[in-house]
Amino acid sequence: MAFAAKVLTDSVSELGDRLVTFEVTFPRIVLSEFNTHCMLARNSASSRAIPVLKRIRAVLEEPFVPEEFGTNMPGMQASVPLTGELDAEAREVWLAGRDRAVVTALELTFGKGFVAGQPTFAQLTEIVGKLGADDVKAAKLGVHKQIVNRVLEPYMWHTVVTTATDWSNFFALRTHEAAQPEIRRAANLMLDALRASTPKPVPAGGWHLPFVDPEEQANSGKDELYWAGISAARCARVSYLTHDGRRSLEADEQLHDRLRNAGHLSPFEHPGRAMTAAEKAANPRSGKFYGWHQFRKDLPHESNYGEVINFHI
Repeated sequence: MAFAAKVLTDSVSELGDRLVTFEVTFPRIVLSEFNTHCMLARNSASSRAIPVLKRIRAVLEEPFVPEEFGTNMPGMQASVPLTGELDAEAREVWLAGRDRAVVTALELTFGKGFVAGQPTFAQLTEIVGKLGADDVKAAKLGVHKQIVNRVLEPYMWHTVVTTATDWSNFFALRTHEAAQPEIRRAANLMLDALRASTPKPVPAGGWHLPFVDPEEQANSGKDELYWAGISAARCARVSYLTHDGRRSLEADEQLHDRLRNAGHLSPFEHPGRAMTAAEKAANPRSGKFYGWHQFRKDLPHESNYGEVINFHI
């Protein structure tokens, strides 16, 4: 993987309000900085959901390696980047750390001593290449992926689906020279994609539905609220496809139901309905959107799952 950004769905209401959904890939190490922006609806590939071997192979084959290693100094910004032999040494140390993380992940799965000594990259690749899903199921120690995958996170690429009407603050902060280089590069790619995109006009009452193809909707016999739910499920997964690489409407329906019943409602923030003039005059904001009604607001108890399960402090 590598830095990437594309506009998934770009809609403009007849009242002139633009709602944009991006898919963006950047290093996992700057996810927390991305998530500080509260006006963005966002969902991303979870370390708790991706199979361990898939994650291990990803960091072996395509690890994140910083483009530059800045010189240490006081404050949040690095100084002049290392060059020459120092830069090469920093990269060697970084990748050696990746290899140690892979060994840790393997031993959390298969048990202490599964990997003898400190293998080379080639040896690790050979070991992992011989493993399959059945081996993981029968593993000696078998720590769950929600813990094992965390060890690998500094070396991961991360893909996020994000939707908003209000983008100016994000771009002003994250394209600034003071931003960390990794998030600055992602933000600049997003800004380039936004400037190159032409929004699709949506009439009042029409929907913005990431990951839903109009041809898929046509003649389906399903209403737009159904497709809003499918869109939410796919945003949760960050893909049309299941984690097994299949495209399955039945799996989308099941994921929608699990998310809704469990109160995990952030994926329902991406679909939106264009407001009428009367709705906007009464209240132009709905959740994180301006000029669009956020689908999450249609769900009972969306602001407090505690009401559903009768939870009390």
